Amino acid sequence: MLFFSLLLEVIWILAAEGVQLSLPPTMYLEGLPRKYVAAQLHLHWGETGSLRGSEHQINGEATAAELHIVHYDSDSYDSLGEAAPKPQGLAVLGILIEVGEAKNPVYEHILSHLHEIRHKDQKTSVPPFNVGELLPPQLNQFFRYNGSLTTPPCYQSVLWTVFNRRAQISMGQVSGGELEELQETLFSTEEEPSKLLVRNYRAPQPLNQRTVFASFIQVGSLYTTGEMLSLGVGILVGCLCLLLAVYFIARKIRKKRLGNRKTVVFTSARTTEA
Repeated sequence: MLFFSLLLEVIWILAAEGVQLSLPPTMYLEGLPRKYVAAQLHLHWGETGSLRGSEHQINGEATAAELHIVHYDSDSYDSLGEAAPKPQGLAVLGILIEVGEAKNPVYEHILSHLHEIRHKDQKTSVPPFNVGELLPPQLNQFFRYNGSLTTPPCYQSVLWTVFNRRAQISMGQVSGGELEELQETLFSTEEEPSKLLVRNYRAPQPLNQRTVFASFIQVGSLYTTGEMLSLGVGILVGCLCLLLAVYFIARKIRKKRLGNRKTVVFTSARTTEA
């Protein structure tokens, strides 16, 4: 399905809605009806100290942040701007970022340069890194649906691929680390007082009759924990009722057979010889 020129030197650009890294068209997606080449990647996050900043949720669970890698249909259009308003003009990969035990050196690498930009339209260069290491394991598990951009003008033009597995950063990279720096040092305005760039994620929207496809079978994901517990208790009670019903039916049949049984009397007769 994927794509990569592994080692890239890219540029952070601070825009009003967030930070984004420009990407070269040598990166592209495979396995789709058309060729989608990479244009940029960007991040969404919450407030300082918050572990809820993702735009997608799986089973109602949000994560600390979300990475989007944006591609456009290069077979039909010459640029991201031209493709953005067109149906399926864009293909975006969504990677949920959660807090785990392992430190992620690639996220540390790219986020460590954020102190070099603080205001809108500022830029800084990021040394080469392996883009594939920004992604989660098991890329064959994903959700796909037709949706929209999550920032204005929210064109209904995106073929979304959201990975089921999550990328991880460590708690040290959150509290006092790169994510906290992301939450506390970037500003969306240059005027004083500057407006801190936080909560740049959009809350989940109604499906509006969209179909979300999964590339795998989700075991146990159709129900919440409470629903699964209630379902289990219901099944157990149902089985007990069925066993009791079978027991009483068998008992009734046995009584009926005993009532219908006939008593047989054997008698003996002596033979008299003449």
